[in-house]
Amino acid sequence: MTARHRSWPWCRQCSGIALDLGSARTRVWTSGRRRILDVPTVTFPGTGATYPIRRGTIVDTPGTARMLHRLLGHRLPRIGRPLLILTTPVLGGVAYRAEARTAVEALRPRTVLTVPTARAVAVAADADLTRPLLVVDIGAHLTEVTLLADGAVTDARHTALGTSDLDSLTPPTQITDAVAAMVTTMLEQDHTSQTLDALQRGALLAGGGALRPDIAYRLTDRLHAPVQPVSAPHTAAVRGAARLLQAAHAHPSTTAVTDAAHRH
Repeated sequence: MTARHRSWPWCRQCSGIALDLGSARTRVWTSGRRRILDVPTVTFPGTGATYPIRRGTIVDTPGTARMLHRLLGHRLPRIGRPLLILTTPVLGGVAYRAEARTAVEALRPRTVLTVPTARAVAVAADADLTRPLLVVDIGAHLTEVTLLADGAVTDARHTALGTSDLDSLTPPTQITDAVAAMVTTMLEQDHTSQTLDALQRGALLAGGGALRPDIAYRLTDRLHAPVQPVSAPHTAAVRGAARLLQAAHAHPSTTAVTDAAHRH
């Protein structure tokens, strides 16, 4: 089912797509629309439902392309080709971006810019990117911990564990313990004070896991530091991408946004 979310500013001048491809949910903002499209990441090749993205990895590129065309093909402008900004897992690497770029060609974009999910979250939260920032993104199938410095990724960790894994045998403490272990490793391997400074300022918490008060509470206790869920945390990444999209259209060229989006 399509989830409904609060209205988002309407950009009359720009033609573009902000896209967050998650393992469980795909979220899209398109220029000319006031709401975020939020649907399951699923495709129907004729033999039943299949899931083209798993644990932050695109396992079925043609299936992902079919899903995007089914969702957005009829929403594309009749004249011109859209600018597309795509969030990507911080540790997805070149392989993920290559598969994602192939899949989004179904939308006939004129340009594709990629931005690390953690940076998009920070943009959506209006975070101060001039100072070190720790972003914890707990999704349905993947949890990422990212250190940003001057807006660029300087360290990152992830685990193939998310809220969809939680049940009587896998309590929330498994996620919070995993996050605490990743942060501890980052602290131990950081020869500067950036990770410590970011932790003392407080971590940003995003993703569906941030909607669970028990997870936020346990993380605060385990990290011995403040943890701040961002507003509407499950859509923060696509909202940040939408802001970058609007910023791109506000400039004569997209060069500045391209440089910012690709800093890892």
